[in-house]
Amino acid sequence: MTSTVTAPAGTSRWVALGVIAVAQLMVALDATIVNVALPTAQRALDFDDAQRSWVITAYTLSFAGLLLLGGRLADRVGRRRAMMTGLVGFAASSALAGAAPSFGVLVAGRALQGGFAAMMAPAALSLIAVTFTEPRERGKAFGIFGAVASSGAVTGLLLGGALTEYAGWRWCLYVNVLIAAGALLVGSRALPRGDGYPAPVDVISGVLATAGLAAVVYGASEAATHGWSSARVLVPGLTGLGLGMLFLLRQRLAAHPLLPLSILADRSRASAYLATATSVIGTFGMFLMLTYHFQVVLGYSPLHTGVAFLPLNVAVIASSGLASRLMTSAPARVLVAPGLLVAAVGLTLLTRLSPDSGYATLILPAMVLVGLGVGMVFTPSIGVATSGVDPRMAGVAAATANTAMQIGGSVGTAVLNTIAIDATSGFGGSPAAAIVHGFATATGWAAVVLVVVAAVVALGLDARAHTHR
Repeated sequence: MTSTVTAPAGTSRWVALGVIAVAQLMVALDATIVNVALPTAQRALDFDDAQRSWVITAYTLSFAGLLLLGGRLADRVGRRRAMMTGLVGFAASSALAGAAPSFGVLVAGRALQGGFAAMMAPAALSLIAVTFTEPRERGKAFGIFGAVASSGAVTGLLLGGALTEYAGWRWCLYVNVLIAAGALLVGSRALPRGDGYPAPVDVISGVLATAGLAAVVYGASEAATHGWSSARVLVPGLTGLGLGMLFLLRQRLAAHPLLPLSILADRSRASAYLATATSVIGTFGMFLMLTYHFQVVLGYSPLHTGVAFLPLNVAVIASSGLASRLMTSAPARVLVAPGLLVAAVGLTLLTRLSPDSGYATLILPAMVLVGLGVGMVFTPSIGVATSGVDPRMAGVAAATANTAMQIGGSVGTAVLNTIAIDATSGFGGSPAAAIVHGFATATGWAAVVLVVVAAVVALGLDARAHTHR
């Protein structure tokens, strides 16, 4: 049985696209909008440095763990209903997080945001596919959608800085209520109506994936306080790995798995997922570390901090555009492996960071290099990840690429934050020098990871692997 969809006619289709694009923008910007507000929120709610990464990872972790499940739910209940439900839930969880009286409530609200984002994201892509059936219009629609989605990170940083400075950090979360309300009002009339179909929904697999990721991230964050060999680190870490193994076993045995393991069997595709996850470690790690460096060490305002990150995002967009033109003729590994190495060079520059380091002389070139490298990784990696698959698996392959990205952000942020705190606590200099030393140490380890993965990807990506097989 297949779902039936009544696509809107005429200009209504483009109004529907506007609603879908706004929803996706909200999902994307919420991965970064709280970064700039984090130092202010930390002072307001009085949580420590070991806990701060949870404000970011709670969102990306639940998003990653539930994304595949969200796609299945959208198929079952209908794409329009999934989108509308996701908007309502995202608004409510944003209000909860914005009004949070404590760190725990803030993290719970962020986790709920990620869960509802995991429902909206796959529904958005599906709605475009069924709304725009003519090839030329579909290409234009996906182009608009992609441009809006890719601007989410920079929009989040700038909007977060402005709201924190002029309205208060809580408005970085309350603003979603206003955006979602507008999208709901217009979407109730513009989004195409359609029924779902009785697709099996493996809730257990979704729970296993999310719980496993949460356990690993919790263990990594506890290492900052108790050390890597502590039972409070090893027990949740091993529990998370065990849950991950159970998830993979269930995918192998289930009649309708959330993640068909055949997708990962292709060496080039698996390498592309690895590259995607690893590249995010560099950007998310920089967002967290440099936010505190800008505001705590250099004394930047929240808005100044958001503006300071602009070159990184411009570099990512420019490099992605170049990669999209090159990848039609060059093998993916010619772009991806060098891209990881360029990003590693940028992170290595940050190991020279000191309290006296200038923005233009050190931080700016480092950010530009990381941005250029990450842009060279993203586009061809996602192209390889989604090419050459059975058309029935195309959606799952794309969702897995997004999941890999969120996993990289979650685990990478938690681990780098722990490394930074550990290095800071063992440093004998001034408080500012200790903070900078911690950040420099963490970025050094991130650079090492990118170099190792670049070597793995260079071997794993087939020399013939293009993005248009």
